[in-house]
Amino acid sequence: MRLLLINLKRISMKINFTLGITLLLGFVLQAQTIVSTTAQNKKVILEEFTGIYCGYCPQGHAVAEGIKQDDPNNIFLINIHDGPFANPDPGDPDYTTPFGWPIILQSDVYGYPGGTINRTVFSAFSDNPGGTAMGRFDWEEAADITKAQSSYVNVALEANINVQTNELTVHVEVYYTGSSPVSSNKLNVALLQNNTKGPQSGGYLGNEYNHQHRLVHLITGQWGENITTTAAGTFVDRTYTYTLPTNYNSIPVDIAELELVAFVAETQQSIISGNGAKPTYSGIVGNDVNLKSIANISSVCTENIEPKITIQNISPNPLTNLPITYKINNGAPQIYNWTGSIGVMKSQEIQFPISGFNLLNSNSIEISVPTDSNVSNNIKTQSFDSSVVATTNLTLSIITDNYGYECSWNFKNSQGVIVQSGPTSNYSNNSTFTIPITLDNNECFTFNLIDDYGDGGCTVNLKDSNNTTIYSTTGEYGSGESKQFATGSILSSNLETQNEFFLYPNPSNGLLKIKTPELVEVIIRDFTGKSVFKASNIENEDIINLTHLTSGVYFVKISSEFAEKNQKIIIK
Repeated sequence: MRLLLINLKRISMKINFTLGITLLLGFVLQAQTIVSTTAQNKKVILEEFTGIYCGYCPQGHAVAEGIKQDDPNNIFLINIHDGPFANPDPGDPDYTTPFGWPIILQSDVYGYPGGTINRTVFSAFSDNPGGTAMGRFDWEEAADITKAQSSYVNVALEANINVQTNELTVHVEVYYTGSSPVSSNKLNVALLQNNTKGPQSGGYLGNEYNHQHRLVHLITGQWGENITTTAAGTFVDRTYTYTLPTNYNSIPVDIAELELVAFVAETQQSIISGNGAKPTYSGIVGNDVNLKSIANISSVCTENIEPKITIQNISPNPLTNLPITYKINNGAPQIYNWTGSIGVMKSQEIQFPISGFNLLNSNSIEISVPTDSNVSNNIKTQSFDSSVVATTNLTLSIITDNYGYECSWNFKNSQGVIVQSGPTSNYSNNSTFTIPITLDNNECFTFNLIDDYGDGGCTVNLKDSNNTTIYSTTGEYGSGESKQFATGSILSSNLETQNEFFLYPNPSNGLLKIKTPELVEVIIRDFTGKSVFKASNIENEDIINLTHLTSGVYFVKISSEFAEKNQKIIIK
């Protein structure tokens, strides 16, 4: 009997133990799904205080982006627009939120751009004693210090947006690998928007500055929601639903550009750790390839271009191939077959080569994607001009800003070879430089202006010996700009070099002579194909008067009894 009781007891213990394991596994599987239960170091939440009227804020943005790019899985940025440098003037966008100013006040900001790393006081870096705000050049070191510290809490989140209802669902999990020194913590969820084009002083991009990580809403309120159990082993699972508005302060909400950052703080300050995520998307009906834009095509002097287009995939599945149709100057349609991968609701820039078209004085390119469930965004057009025709002797004038060493330049020929560049040593600050340039004749060149930091700043003018402006900027060129131009008359045909019959001078003011060994007929058409001049029995050195025509490129057909030649001419 005793043996039987012992065996039954062992069986009972085995059943209870197995049941306990099952219940424990069930709890883990049903509850803890995305957060790690292994102790980790702190993740960095960099809150940057900025504004559209802050001249040095673009440098702050660049510093913060550099820190994140070095460690994207452990650095999360929140850009807070508020305060005297952010309050909009009439006609300017309002990027402020009701949440920004209280955070700025408690951080004790001294100047813009300011920032906090995990709302922690770093006495060696703080703008003011006891404050958490510090200047942009201290963020990286403070971030490195923070990342090296252990965290007693892990945070993970995931989110989804239903594109039919604009409902955002955010799932946050928090796990305590150790006990908090305070009995109550704060869970915060911030909603941010990326890639908002707008004004920014100091960015040298005018109204085309690209604002990133812009705080638009705090889903959990000003200082977050309470977590009242903070002992080691505590698991917190919360889900938030929020209907996205169409705009914040009249700035449209772009659901494809939203991201979220969640973090846990001990109080209104002292962020322990956090994490970030971009939403997935549901409720997508049909397949929609959105041709969002064609990048500006600068004037060109060769019959080759590489247009850049931005494609957005508004479809339930990744986009892996796409026939892109294009035609230039209403010519025959051509197809470029793109392959790659664009995720759901994601955008990607695609660049492809086009060559062999007839370059006119004024040109247009039409690009289209196949008809889909939304035909309103399948076609875009872009205009571009033939380049300036310059003499071979140029003058490059440069006036540097406070960072002259960031400015450099070069000239490349049609084969992409650098033929001249500068400076040989760094340009000094706030100085004027005049550089004579001599280039080959009858060639297509590209002038490239470069800024090492990416914020422009130098005033640059490039002119030829006839005082024709080839390129000019007051400093709004970001990381750089390029400009094509021709020397001589490279757009003309080979007739002149072959010493056969041709019109000259080319380019001209409209009065041209003909060189021909025999009587010819001359027909001149504009870029639409319309005949604008026709005459027969033309002799060598006869004058052809085209001064009644507008400036542009025209196509000439010269024919005799035995031959026919074609030529492009430019009338200034």
